[in-house]
Amino acid sequence: MDPLTRLKEARLRGALSDKVCDLVLHRFAGIVVPGIDRIERTTGLAYPAAYVEPAAVISPAAQFGYGVLFARTVPVVVEGNFRVVVQISAPLVAYGLKGAVHAILSHEFLHYLELMRRIHRGDLLSDEITGNLFESVYADESRTLEPGAVFNDRTLVSHIRKRFGAGFRDSRLEKKVVEQWINRGLPKISVRPDMNTTSIPAESLSSVRLPPETAQRLEEMHQKSVRIRSRRRLY
Repeated sequence: MDPLTRLKEARLRGALSDKVCDLVLHRFAGIVVPGIDRIERTTGLAYPAAYVEPAAVISPAAQFGYGVLFARTVPVVVEGNFRVVVQISAPLVAYGLKGAVHAILSHEFLHYLELMRRIHRGDLLSDEITGNLFESVYADESRTLEPGAVFNDRTLVSHIRKRFGAGFRDSRLEKKVVEQWINRGLPKISVRPDMNTTSIPAESLSSVRLPPETAQRLEEMHQKSVRIRSRRRLY
């Protein structure tokens, strides 16, 4: 799939100006593509299909009005076949610094790996439903592997841990997206936390089987994640 198809369609519809689209296209090539290459290089594993959503994705939050979702890992079924895609919001590409973008791409990759591990083992039938953004932060942490158990890249691990202590935090990026995108009336999508889930038919999940060497690597990453979290709780 062309990761920029929806962005190009938004340009043709006039939903986004040429200036905004050119900015996203330029930064996608200069930051996102190298980020995905970096993740694949340090893990030896392929990144799932990814595409740019030409809108800000927001989620209502009782205390703060709304939260901005910069990327999402989305399981889908296409013609009966299970797939996972990573949705990357255009505002992230347009305004995110390299470290933030690479951290978010890596965080979604951790989601993807844990999702595939659980499906391969038969431990997952459907995603959990959470009622608000605060609860989603903690459910989110339980559905990812530890960065240090996956990436052989200290700088990348540092970026992830710095920004994902308890949910994603980057005040500069959040301010830019609100001021430069949302307040200017550019496209946005509202996704309630209880909508940020996907139901997958059991027969589609049961057909997913990873190559033995990949399944073994994911299980090793999971066990290492458990050890890291256990040590953290001790201290």
